[in-house]
Amino acid sequence: MAKAYSLMGLHFRYRLWIAEMNSHINIIRIFDDYIAELNSRKNDPIVKKGIEDFKQQFIDLRTTIDELRHEMHLAKMALAADSKENRNGKKASVSHANHVNLKKRYRSYKKLFEKTKTEFGKFENKWL
Repeated sequence: MAKAYSLMGLHFRYRLWIAEMNSHINIIRIFDDYIAELNSRKNDPIVKKGIEDFKQQFIDLRTTIDELRHEMHLAKMALAADSKENRNGKKASVSHANHVNLKKRYRSYKKLFEKTKTEFGKFENKWL
């Protein structure tokens, strides 16, 4: 039997995840600014290659964030519609599979973000 989630609980969870990803966007912007400055100052081919690799990783992370945020916003809108249709009920009819999928993708993204941040820190400490 599929687990039922409260409308408020799901809405809360999506809002927190979106807020965290918004803060990650700011961090990625800071990293982008930093590597742009480094790229203009460093001429070592190994450093240039590393900078380009991290630049692409940051682009990929931003793409993932944009996709996840969009899907979570759609899920939040579905929750709002569900809430209007089911004012007396406390359980969401939002697809359990969809929520589980978003949760898995979010957790996977978060691990990748943290790993990329850590690897960039190591790169920066070693070469810069």
